[in-house]
Amino acid sequence: MDYHRLAELLFPDIKLTPADCELLYPQRQLPKGAMVTRIGPSPTGFIHLGNLYNAIIGERLAHQSAGVFFLRIEDTDAKREVPGAVDTILSSMQFFGIEFDEGATGSGDNGNYQPYRQRQRKNIYQAIAKHLVQKGLAYPCFCSEESLNQMRETQQKQKLDFGYYGKWATCRNLSLEQIEAYLTENKSFVLRFRSAGNAKNSETVFDGIRGNLSVQQNYQDFILLKSDGIPTYHFAHVVDDHLMRTTHVVRGEEWLASLPMHIETFDALGWERPVYCHTAQLMKQDGESRRKLSKRQDPELALDYYRAEGYLPAVVWEYLLTVLNSNYEEWHLANPQKDLDSFPFSLEKMSTSGALFDIVKLNDISKEILIKMPAEQIYDELVSWAQTYNKPFAAVLNANPAYAIKAISIGRSGDRPRKDIYCHRQAAEFFSFYYDELFQIEDELPQNVNETTEKEILQRYLQDFDIKDSQEQWFAKIRVLTEELGYAPQPKLYKKNPEAYRGSIVDVSNTIRRAITGRLNSPDLWEICQILGNERVRKRVLLKINK
Repeated sequence: MDYHRLAELLFPDIKLTPADCELLYPQRQLPKGAMVTRIGPSPTGFIHLGNLYNAIIGERLAHQSAGVFFLRIEDTDAKREVPGAVDTILSSMQFFGIEFDEGATGSGDNGNYQPYRQRQRKNIYQAIAKHLVQKGLAYPCFCSEESLNQMRETQQKQKLDFGYYGKWATCRNLSLEQIEAYLTENKSFVLRFRSAGNAKNSETVFDGIRGNLSVQQNYQDFILLKSDGIPTYHFAHVVDDHLMRTTHVVRGEEWLASLPMHIETFDALGWERPVYCHTAQLMKQDGESRRKLSKRQDPELALDYYRAEGYLPAVVWEYLLTVLNSNYEEWHLANPQKDLDSFPFSLEKMSTSGALFDIVKLNDISKEILIKMPAEQIYDELVSWAQTYNKPFAAVLNANPAYAIKAISIGRSGDRPRKDIYCHRQAAEFFSFYYDELFQIEDELPQNVNETTEKEILQRYLQDFDIKDSQEQWFAKIRVLTEELGYAPQPKLYKKNPEAYRGSIVDVSNTIRRAITGRLNSPDLWEICQILGNERVRKRVLLKINK
């Protein structure tokens, strides 16, 4: 076979050579040990937690080693591309504080290794593909979809591995004359890799997270270029990661099965392999078992979920670091004042088993971060979120910033500050009782209070209520009211002798709390009354009395 003749037949217009590509994209001038990493999302309109998970790894590896972190848009599958998806990727990464040194941007590309969008690199892939044909390592395949389906059915019946290999690779040994005839007929073809692997053999590959892996050799003649001349992921990422000088490829463990194809391609081209780092899948506890986070079942998989719920980017970062590195929490306890960037992120501390996503832990981390923030900053963050996701709440916040900041400040000081809020959506619900426009009764009456005794309690409360009372005076009145209505002034007295009382002071105070806040649980009620003011407190209590 005259492979050079074949290459010219298949790629007559491609004059670019691998040597030209090497000159266009030279080795990077970086310090020894510097890592070059990237993320390569597809513009399908759905950007998920796994994208951010891998982006944090890539960003930390690159920036901790004085290297380069870039964004590449892997848009070879035009059928799945969603308009505006690239902007979604960019805005999501920007929102979560992911900083790229180069790559795709909203206004084009930034960096010396552009273009960073794969569909714009078609001539580069075809130049490398032509080179593979010249070496006898790639060939055109003219098999129809119908014949390939029949092949798969036969393989299934015979319980054989699916794929295009061995005797099933019917176009592998076409003569030059046969190929020329097909081309003359304008018959559609894909370009396949001519594998030299053997299914019976295995080899050792080093993984940056998992260590040495024993993998079966690739023996499949997989597709390099589709019939439209656009590459598959298997080919495109190999070419791009070599020419963009990527040192570490961070990706999900679902790509482990494809690893043999990728390393064989690197080897066939005589290129140094990058260090592949296959991350553990994000899992969720579902009853007694674990399962992979699902786009259909789990809204928390989508990055938009965290923006819409109003989690701070720092919260999501810190949570993911606890998942990514087993020693992060220990480091954070020892260095509570240090910035996240100071944490020495390490591939060696990453788990190789499924990483369990825990929304409760995420919320706990968020509470800890929010309790350390000034009330004024929380107010600003709430307003910014609400202007997009809860306009009625934004309106009441903007109407009286000083009032809102006072409300946010309740219970946040002292040795045991209250950690009531964890995201903006929940905060909007939590603070809603401060505003008449949003106020509503949410909880049922306490167990030892009915509607008749509720009115009794509220009438007595209103009779003695004085907004000018100190906290001690206010509580003393509650205690007197409690005893006069036959309730125990201490919960333990009621617990010890329940027949002697109608209930305890908890029932009385929670009845008042419910009338004023709509809930049985809230921050300090005296402080709430001071913020609501005399008129608003009396109005709410009267509404319940007269209902």
